[in-house]
Amino acid sequence: MIEAVPDRLDGSPRQLRRFWSDEFKATAVERACQPGVNMSAIARQIGILPSQLYRWRRELLGNDEPGQTAGTEDPQSVASGPDPVVEIIIGNIVDLR
Repeated sequence: MIEAVPDRLDGSPRQLRRFWSDEFKATAVERACQPGVNMSAIARQIGILPSQLYRWRRELLGNDEPGQTAGTEDPQSVASGPDPVVEIIIGNIVDLR
């Protein structure tokens, strides 16, 4: 008896899953977090879906807002110092605000 086996299952992705390096993700997020940049346009330029870029940003920065860091500290306790400083780190780039 001969049994036919399809090359791929119906409904399975036509493309193999792609893996991106942490450096590539950090560079893409850095470009997308620049003031006045359209994140969807950046995503299309590098060949990914905008939702993927938003996810990378959330993973690297810890939230959905560009230019902000994740944290559970009480804002009152942070603001009580003389000049509060926010440190944003993406890859090897450090931005003090």
